[in-house]
Amino acid sequence: MNPLISWRTAVRQLGVVGVGLALGVLGVAGMPAFAQAQSADPPGRVARLSQFDGTVTFSPDGTGDWRYAERNRPLTTGDAVWVDRNSRAEMRVGGAAVRLGASTSVALSAVTDQNVQLNVTQGTVGLRLRGYDPNQPYEIDTPNLAFVPQQAGEYRLDVDPNGVTTVSVSRGAATVYGQGASVPLQQGQRVAFVGQNLTQQPAGPSRADAFDQWVRQLDAREDASVSARYVSRDMTGYESLDDYGTWQETPDYGAVWVPSDVPSGWAPYRTGHWTWVDPWGWTWVDDAPWGFAPYHYGRWAYVDARWCWVPGPVAVRPVYAPALVGWVNGSSGGNAWGVAFAAGGVGLAWFALGPHDVYRPAYHASSAYITNINRTTVIRTTNITNINNIYVNRNVIGAVVGVQPFGGMDLSGTGPKA
Repeated sequence: MNPLISWRTAVRQLGVVGVGLALGVLGVAGMPAFAQAQSADPPGRVARLSQFDGTVTFSPDGTGDWRYAERNRPLTTGDAVWVDRNSRAEMRVGGAAVRLGASTSVALSAVTDQNVQLNVTQGTVGLRLRGYDPNQPYEIDTPNLAFVPQQAGEYRLDVDPNGVTTVSVSRGAATVYGQGASVPLQQGQRVAFVGQNLTQQPAGPSRADAFDQWVRQLDAREDASVSARYVSRDMTGYESLDDYGTWQETPDYGAVWVPSDVPSGWAPYRTGHWTWVDPWGWTWVDDAPWGFAPYHYGRWAYVDARWCWVPGPVAVRPVYAPALVGWVNGSSGGNAWGVAFAAGGVGLAWFALGPHDVYRPAYHASSAYITNINRTTVIRTTNITNINNIYVNRNVIGAVVGVQPFGGMDLSGTGPKA
């Protein structure tokens, strides 16, 4: 058996009777990630720490380094998050909300277009699924079980690293898998599982605590989101737009989002930094608290002497991009700059791509991927590879953001892990 296979996959292939054999090969404590076939295209879905209180740290995949969390740095397969004592955090993965309580350790075993799998070794995790697709499952693994929702709903797991996992189903339905056994759970159930064979013990009545109250506040804000009327809820980061801008109708682009309280002369991709994130490469991390969705989806347009974000059609599933910019080269400002690469390439300056500019990634990607990632804009054609970019934004005063040559940074397409 593939050593990277998940409990859920083992159940599918071997049935419940065969799970014990599978787990014996896998080793329960490690709870390895769902096996993914190597693909030429990177995933179109990422995670983001949308908010956090107290001390929250993360470790990028493969680095072994722990650093303070950044709100707008994308998280993906292999990354890990630690929420310290007296702290809490919310992580968004497309349309799903993952709430993390104090003293919680979680690793992102898989964040792909096919599935999301989290490995929680201790702490408290709340999961809210607004929708359910059996072909894109969510799974939470703990030291003694695998939890798989079967419906949209609200769920909570309290994980004792000594081998007890308490599962609460506020709404929805789920299945818990253990060594040689599985247990279905329905709405209203709260069950404590001991050990790897799903031995049950009394969990006591469910009583709302401070974590539950916080989750309900987040749910209420999410349900009342104005931005959800204009963008897909599968767009990671949309939930931060409501407090920092307004939606307006334009004749050319339909509904657009206009950020509030930006300084005079501000332009997109001006306040932030570049960091290396596999498998995409150089990735923009913005400083603004709202600065995730507008920098990884849609396009920017300059309308009526101000910048506005054009999200694209609501019905199209959003596909994540590391930075939707055009790279330029040259030694002077304004129109003297010449476009060197459409996106992700090498240059000394950059500008936000406009609604009619095609994003062509510097990383390897198939033509189908390029088509899908550009369908999230207002480009209205199926033959994206033959479109010539217009680059209107580079002619806007102040749109081109330039820096001195990147001292010590390798922009050739390879670079550090993070």
